[in-house]
Amino acid sequence: MTTANILSVEKQGRHRYFKFASDDVAQTIESMASLISLTKEYKEIKTPKLNDFTFARTCYDHLAGSLGVKITKSLLDNKIIEISGKNYKVTKSGNEWFNKVGLNINIIQQKKRSFAHQCLDWSERKHHIAGALGASLLEMMIKKDWIRRKSNSRELIITSKGKVEFKNKLNLEI
Repeated sequence: MTTANILSVEKQGRHRYFKFASDDVAQTIESMASLISLTKEYKEIKTPKLNDFTFARTCYDHLAGSLGVKITKSLLDNKIIEISGKNYKVTKSGNEWFNKVGLNINIIQQKKRSFAHQCLDWSERKHHIAGALGASLLEMMIKKDWIRRKSNSRELIITSKGKVEFKNKLNLEI
């Protein structure tokens, strides 16, 4: 199906995520699916229940879960970053924003790893920001006590200070 351009595959670590290769393919499949009578229970999308772990956790060395996706969306909505293929790039105003929160983009870009790429969140099925920028952002949030690590877990705890800073810096209600 990938050879026929019906599906495309996104490789992420040891995982492979398949999706329709184009909007035309998706529209065709949806049109055919509308001919089938399905029960209400079958139509409901099965997603993991929101709990502390699916809300805020680390994914390798960057922020993930509902919070990671919301922060990435807010960075995009506020034009701090923008999508460039499967990566993110920092805008001119984004450079200023990162400087204000204590992150030097030039130094982060010099690290010997991917600067900022999309990472598909397994619980949200949306992308969050990974790479050197994602790791630096999480590190800064921990250092400034916006977020705390839960011992012996990938789960993260948002502090009251963090809730205020997310609202002030990203217009994000947590």
